[in-house]
Amino acid sequence: MFVLFLNPIFAGQLINKSEIIRKANECFKDLQYKVCRNLFSEIEKLQSVESEQNRYKCQASILGLQTELIEAYYFKKLKKNRNGIMLPYVIKNC
Repeated sequence: MFVLFLNPIFAGQLINKSEIIRKANECFKDLQYKVCRNLFSEIEKLQSVESEQNRYKCQASILGLQTELIEAYYFKKLKKNRNGIMLPYVIKNC
């Protein structure tokens, strides 16, 4: 069972929306492995916090973006057009 405890120290370390957008664009553009792998875990933390705050539109948007990033990262040969369809939803809903 995974339990996330929110405290001011942890909350201050969360990635912000503009940083998500910037790093996601880097991943879609160049598939920079270290940037992408770190972003996966940062997005995971953020979507958990959004869920705990009942911000489900933001959480769903972040999960959608995370899915696109993972698909681009692991299946780069299968899908040539990697543009981040979920990015505008993250901007709008978070």
